[in-house]
Amino acid sequence: MKKILSDLFHPPLALLVMGFFPTACSGQSEGPAPNIPAPSPPTDLGWEFENTPIWQDEFDYDGYPDPEKWGYDTGGHGWGNNELQFYTEDLENAKVGNGVLTITAKNEAKEANDFTSARLVSKGKGDFLYGRIEVKARLPKGKGTWPAIWMLPTDWEYGGWPASGEIDIMEHVGYDQGTVHITVHTEAFNHKMGTQVGKNRKVEHVSKAYHTYRVDWTPYAIRGYIDDALLFTFTNDGKGYASWPFDKPFHVLLNLAVGGDWGGAEGVDQEAFPASFSIDYVRVYRMIEK
Repeated sequence: MKKILSDLFHPPLALLVMGFFPTACSGQSEGPAPNIPAPSPPTDLGWEFENTPIWQDEFDYDGYPDPEKWGYDTGGHGWGNNELQFYTEDLENAKVGNGVLTITAKNEAKEANDFTSARLVSKGKGDFLYGRIEVKARLPKGKGTWPAIWMLPTDWEYGGWPASGEIDIMEHVGYDQGTVHITVHTEAFNHKMGTQVGKNRKVEHVSKAYHTYRVDWTPYAIRGYIDDALLFTFTNDGKGYASWPFDKPFHVLLNLAVGGDWGGAEGVDQEAFPASFSIDYVRVYRMIEK
């Protein structure tokens, strides 16, 4: 996904290290070459997951999203994708009631933006390394809508996007109604280089019925499912962070964008708003160590 935060942490470029490197013609005596094995992919140990969530929100209350579990990303600077919405903390944009969280994108001006919406994040309140992450949701419809259930690294230890990775559990753009995408982004595999990896499939009644979207994340692979049917597998190739930065804690994001480079590729239907993205629950299950 191309939701790159302009204010994400970007560490400085690696320092150039200048020094003496012994070579065969340096006049220095060399010892035997170190016995360093070549990188290799990890073994799939068949990890399973606990049956009881270690973190969840069933949205069985009313009002604002639980502040013990959710924070907000706010602002309207395009979010790296020329998106049109201003993300707020307003109750009208993110409200819990009748057992669901509803994120609503509205056709209303705020600062320099023509739409408002919300983007909830579990950062600092729910950060996870490996596990099963499952969300049951009903998606909006209408050209210009762009809902997402996804994960970003909490500490960006490998650098700014895409070096530290991104996991897209569900994305849907309104101009391609019913096509649901599961994707990962890394330094080696991302749309900027034309190497992005992901899968999609048509899902019936995504805007009329609730469906489950999940990833099973282990040291060996990230596997994506829709309604418990496996759609996507991304395997750790053992070549390091450039292809597999998924050995650090990540957090969950829920948002409804408007327009943007992908979501607005075929325009925005003004009549589609207000548009609502409804989430029945978010559940995270611990991976059982082996």
